[in-house]
Amino acid sequence: MSMEFLLASGIGFVTACAVYLMLRGRTFSVVLGLSLFGYAVNVFLFAMGRLWTNAQPILVGEGAVADPLPQALVLTAIVIGFATTGFVIELALRSSHESGTDHVDGREPGGRN
Repeated sequence: MSMEFLLASGIGFVTACAVYLMLRGRTFSVVLGLSLFGYAVNVFLFAMGRLWTNAQPILVGEGAVADPLPQALVLTAIVIGFATTGFVIELALRSSHESGTDHVDGREPGGRN
């Protein structure tokens, strides 16, 4: 079994779990699913940059050079994802306070609303 298959399977599993959670009816599950999806995308971006051993971070002469762009993209995505998660949690809390339920559409299934 190759390492690429293992990495692709792991990313696929985390993405599948994220989609499952985002399709749930409660706001906490949706927020958790969005966070998991962000993590899956970050790992995917990082994996696309390949991991180099004994590679120069800056072009100096001959030899392999590590690409700094995927690391910069992932670092930026982590910061943006953290801020977005905080904002979505605040929206979920506000919606829960206004509607009296934590269901995504504001109505309990089979309930009183």
